[in-house]
Amino acid sequence: MKDCIEERALEIADYIIEHKATVRQTAKRFGVSKSTIHKDVTERLREINPALASEVRKVLDVNKSERHIRGGLATREKYRHQQVRA
Repeated sequence: MKDCIEERALEIADYIIEHKATVRQTAKRFGVSKSTIHKDVTERLREINPALASEVRKVLDVNKSERHIRGGLATREKYRHQQVRA
């Protein structure tokens, strides 16, 4: 079981780095919760491969810094669709 979790953490890390994916996108892709993704890449991965964990952290930090922009765009789209229907 432990090997499976470690393998998943490595696959998740590769996916995040390759696709510059958010935690939510990654969780959806792997069929697990956001909490599981976060634990895999912050705690487990640091023990397995610290260099890879550092690379993932860089991507997640960029995603976090851009999160308010994505939220604003989503809100704008939501209201744009409501105006079309009205």
